[in-house]
Amino acid sequence: MSRQPDFLTLGHVTRDMQDDGSFVLGGTVTFAAQTAYHLGLDTAIVTCADPEVAQLLSTTLPGVALHVSSSPQTTTFANRYHEGFRTQYLYARGADITETDIPLDWRNSAGIVLFGPLTQELRPEMVTHFPRRPGMLLAATPQGWLRRWDADGRVWPTPWRDAEKVLPFLDVLILSHDDLLPFASGDRGEADRLLAHWSMFVPLLVATDGRHGATLFQKGRPSRFPAYSAHEVDPTGAGDVFAAAFLTHLYRHRDPAQAVDFANCVAAFSIEQTGISGIPTLAQVEQRRRIS
Repeated sequence: MSRQPDFLTLGHVTRDMQDDGSFVLGGTVTFAAQTAYHLGLDTAIVTCADPEVAQLLSTTLPGVALHVSSSPQTTTFANRYHEGFRTQYLYARGADITETDIPLDWRNSAGIVLFGPLTQELRPEMVTHFPRRPGMLLAATPQGWLRRWDADGRVWPTPWRDAEKVLPFLDVLILSHDDLLPFASGDRGEADRLLAHWSMFVPLLVATDGRHGATLFQKGRPSRFPAYSAHEVDPTGAGDVFAAAFLTHLYRHRDPAQAVDFANCVAAFSIEQTGISGIPTLAQVEQRRRIS
């Protein structure tokens, strides 16, 4: 990359284990960076990985600038889906990512910064270490701050106790509606009330909800947007694709409602193929939105 990144994302790249014992690259940073790149932004990742995965990342995402800190192991997940629900296991965890891992020129120049923690690897106070500039977007997908794991690696939900400290430093929070259901006794209305509460601390909050589309919260007020029809093959990473697409459109056009619709369209493409192979180009998205 000859220029500084428009889109910078931070978090663990992952080995996502498959049923046959092989693995594919995963993690918010992988899906989000590839999405932003396909949509035309100069894109960069800050992560950590073992040498094998670091090399694979560079060949899989040749258009994305990388700053990969060495780690004895790469964060490794196995995802199991049943009737639309996921059970997740954490088999290995990479090293924490700290402020010193972020190239200073990237920190000072990126137009969009997306925090994508997966295993509590980013300290919440890192959101305070980015200089604010007109037009810049600082965002987070907090799933990694909502997770714990037991001795067997089974991943469980945990409350995000730092939410009200972190949110005032962000411009956008994007998360899955399902991430909050465990804290609402499975009650979707109660989950909406928590989302509305959090939205009082951050300018824009978007909750994705699979085939039900997405909801944009602004100061507690929800606006709902339907999903695009899709033939689901692999839902892994769809939320991360949505997040990157939403931020890309918002950065360019400053219209949150249009950004949700745009991101719904991009996410619909992404689930129709496995891994990152379904992430569309900007031309594909624009064509589908025109005919929908």
